[in-house]
Amino acid sequence: MKLKNSFFYTLRENVKDEESVSGNLLVRSGMIKKSSSGVYMLMPLGLKTIKNIENVVRTEMNNAGSQELLMPSLIHEEVYEKSGRTKSFGSSIFKLNDRYDKPYVLGPTHEELFVLAAKEKIKSYKDMPFNIYQIQNKFRDEARPRYGLIRVREFTMKDAYSFDKDLEGLDKSYSKIYNAYKNIFNKLGINYKIVKADTGVMGGLLSEEFQALSSIGEDRLITCTSCDYASNIEVAECVTEKCIKETLKPKELVHTPKAKTIEEVSNYLNLPKSKLLKAVVVKADEELVLCLLRGDRELNDVKLSKLLDNKEITLALPNEVDSFTCQGFIGPIDLNIKVVIDNEVLEMTNFVVGANKEDYHYINVNLNDFKYDIAGDIRFITLDDVCPKCGGKLESVKGIEIGNTFKLGTKYSTCLNLNYLDESNKLKPVVMGSYGIGIGRCMAAIAEQNNDEKGLIWPINIAPYKVAIVIISTKDENQVNYATELYNNLNNLGIDTLLDDRDERPGIKFNDMDLIGLPIRIVVGKSLNENLVEIKLRKDNESKNIKLDEVIDYIKNIIDNN
Repeated sequence: MKLKNSFFYTLRENVKDEESVSGNLLVRSGMIKKSSSGVYMLMPLGLKTIKNIENVVRTEMNNAGSQELLMPSLIHEEVYEKSGRTKSFGSSIFKLNDRYDKPYVLGPTHEELFVLAAKEKIKSYKDMPFNIYQIQNKFRDEARPRYGLIRVREFTMKDAYSFDKDLEGLDKSYSKIYNAYKNIFNKLGINYKIVKADTGVMGGLLSEEFQALSSIGEDRLITCTSCDYASNIEVAECVTEKCIKETLKPKELVHTPKAKTIEEVSNYLNLPKSKLLKAVVVKADEELVLCLLRGDRELNDVKLSKLLDNKEITLALPNEVDSFTCQGFIGPIDLNIKVVIDNEVLEMTNFVVGANKEDYHYINVNLNDFKYDIAGDIRFITLDDVCPKCGGKLESVKGIEIGNTFKLGTKYSTCLNLNYLDESNKLKPVVMGSYGIGIGRCMAAIAEQNNDEKGLIWPINIAPYKVAIVIISTKDENQVNYATELYNNLNNLGIDTLLDDRDERPGIKFNDMDLIGLPIRIVVGKSLNENLVEIKLRKDNESKNIKLDEVIDYIKNIIDNN
């Protein structure tokens, strides 16, 4: 691309409505432009970068034996009703009616359509395994779009689906794509972690996330300093440590005036928070449930949902709580409601609970003083916990989810009647896997991890152009002729090259090239008279003078070694 007569611009000042480094730099470098909240235009440089990311993804998916297709974005709403997911999407789905008043949605995800496509092929166990994928836009009405391309309403995604006759086949298919994903993110130069995750509305047997490490990441990850354990905090397992059992004491009703919170009760009774039980009333679908956990712990609604067979968890409303107890003094004794306790409570003795009576608590309560229905891991892990894999020390980092893999099992094939005849001529549901990569999020994550005070620093294999040639004086015919010849030669060798032939001051050109982050800069100036050009790598501070007859080999060597 020659800049003089091209659609190229940059912004000198920071963008006021972009909170993230990546969002700010991508807008300033002229790669993206916000058109409305959570919706962006991809400008020529940005689109070229996205296409380079897609090419890495496409190459690895094809190498893993997956075939590309393309699904529509406009989908009849009944497609999602058949799988029962219309309700789970809630207000995040974009809906519209056609001229005949038939309801449609802009596709938020495509599991159902991939099942419909697979039905065209699958009749027998001999028709599997296979894997198909697409790279296409998705639409979700995010309540709070933010961080540039990281949380948006329209985004580009690669989604793939595997189809197998049994779980053994799914394991093999899953492993192929899992390894392909590692190859993809390694080639993109992203610093990432693979963590266990919640299956969420996707459902299924297993979910793992590929998380780009970033201080602005919306996901909190728990990792071990001693082993390879890594998990999203939503599903990180808590190890219940054995406690020294005290001699059981008889429970005692005590007056605790105006002490409602854990903090207030702890201070009033002069007891550590770990000796109190926190009581949280939730609704599991429509059933009220009392959850009990140690006073210094927090309830994990994702874990609770799994423990209660994937029921939707919401906090009970004040009027619902008032109908059977007293807020601020809730406890399990003589309470006619389902009770779920955290595993830690099983180890506690002589603890404090609410008495269901204003200004009163029970002290020295033990498990034999009340009934509970279920015990399980229902709390968030903390950094004081130990690694569930090796017992080592835990640490917390933030991540941007750039990819995910799911072992869906038969969830969608069962509800959408995707079946096959096995070796015994019996009808069985197909076993599926699902695999997604956020293309725009990858671009944003790379920008978050690769920048400095001057601008972006793109890895060489996804940069919109690998080389930028800057002409110091466009009035110098020798400089223009040599730069143009070098530009043509590099492009003819398949090395994407940009020529800055604008009538601008050198400082402006250098600043723009630094801002857009191209990996290699060649400066054609006065040293041309000495048969030299200046070459500088964007990631380095120093430049080198290279002889003219060595320039192309020098550039090729840099590219081959990156």
